[in-house]
Amino acid sequence: MTRILVIDDDRAILNFMKIFLLQTGLFDVEVLQDSTQAFDVLSKNQPDILLLDMDMPKVNGMDILHFLKKEEIDVFTVVLTGVEDIDLAITAMKLGISDYLLKPVDEKKLLSVLATGSEMQVRTKQEETEKTPFSLDGLKYPEAFMGILTCDKEMLHIFHHVEKFAETDNSVLIWGESGAGKELVARAIHMISKRRDNNFIAVNAGSFADDLFTSEFFGHERGSFTGAVKDKKGFLEEANGGTLFLDEIGELSLPIQIKLLRVLQEEEFYRLGSTHNVKMDVRIIAATNKNLFDEIKRGNFRKDLFFRLNINAIHLPPLRERKGDVELLSEYFFKEFNEEYGKSIERISAPVLNLLNNYSFPGNVRELMNLINSAILVESGKELRKASLPSYFLDQCHDQREVLSHGERLLSLQEVEKEHIRKVLDHTNNNKTVASKILGISRVSLISRVKKYELEK
Repeated sequence: MTRILVIDDDRAILNFMKIFLLQTGLFDVEVLQDSTQAFDVLSKNQPDILLLDMDMPKVNGMDILHFLKKEEIDVFTVVLTGVEDIDLAITAMKLGISDYLLKPVDEKKLLSVLATGSEMQVRTKQEETEKTPFSLDGLKYPEAFMGILTCDKEMLHIFHHVEKFAETDNSVLIWGESGAGKELVARAIHMISKRRDNNFIAVNAGSFADDLFTSEFFGHERGSFTGAVKDKKGFLEEANGGTLFLDEIGELSLPIQIKLLRVLQEEEFYRLGSTHNVKMDVRIIAATNKNLFDEIKRGNFRKDLFFRLNINAIHLPPLRERKGDVELLSEYFFKEFNEEYGKSIERISAPVLNLLNNYSFPGNVRELMNLINSAILVESGKELRKASLPSYFLDQCHDQREVLSHGERLLSLQEVEKEHIRKVLDHTNNNKTVASKILGISRVSLISRVKKYELEK
């Protein structure tokens, strides 16, 4: 039932409104004659619809409208007044009122306005429900997923699978595009597992050249090579008893894949320069943004290593397939960076939200975060505007509109990725370190894609 608050200093009007609206059976009605109490009442118990008299002593209707705007109280407000004042109406409209009725109020007109207000409130609540992160109450370990902000139902199903996989000691392979949140899921698995009290070591597997792999993963003894001035534990030893997360596993070269496979099979390794074996008790969680089936066919990835890693598989959907998450995450990052940089930007403009909602986000959540971060730094006004967005993003949005308006063929994901990387490289003057941060991938991965798409200048 729609909740209505009527504020008026005339007791006769309040009595009429209460009896008339209650008789419809559609409304729960509260009345307030002392307008000095309005601020407290509106703050503690926000109605769905506010019927507001303008001419009242001490605290008038305009004072209450300013309060609603200042406190960002979003309520369907109908102004009631005995004077036909155009300037007053315009001022009130600017403060966010929804309608303006003259006294004595026409009953049919009032019911029509209230029906509109009720419909709008229902729609608003439905939209808020869709945007609100789903409840984690159905999960056994909801705290493990608190860092993954989403309102997508498919993600909730994935979380249930994650919980089941986490309780075993099996290797897990997480599939998904760069920036989709694979490391967050890996951390959730570790937090749920029996290894939660031991180390979680995250490594970008694609960032190590062959000659560095042995030293970094297995560790080394002092004097084992020039510059080895002391003993050093490798990633495997640091993660012993815990979890080792290997991101971008598809970037490993074949020689490194052989070494990793041998360790997984034998459950022991040797530090570089040592003849003493180290027993390994490590759970491996790997992640890839590549189609490893295709990589196996091309001879770029070992089938036996794949089956070692892919005991349990998790597929993370890209941001563009997660309904409602773009706007939800945009607002989250907006508040976070607004506070971090000491800004006082009040909102994201509607045109910006429209662009964000219609963009494909090849860089996923990480790209969205970087976009908002960059825009907040540039913006100097009270609203986050299109002019503050990076030029590569605006160019890409323009290109997408051009394709749709001219009826051209839709691009494949690889074509979109190639074009997106090209524009980011142009935007950064071919600075691959900066470009890789914007794209949300490692520099090694970027260089690999530059070669693949023949984008080298």
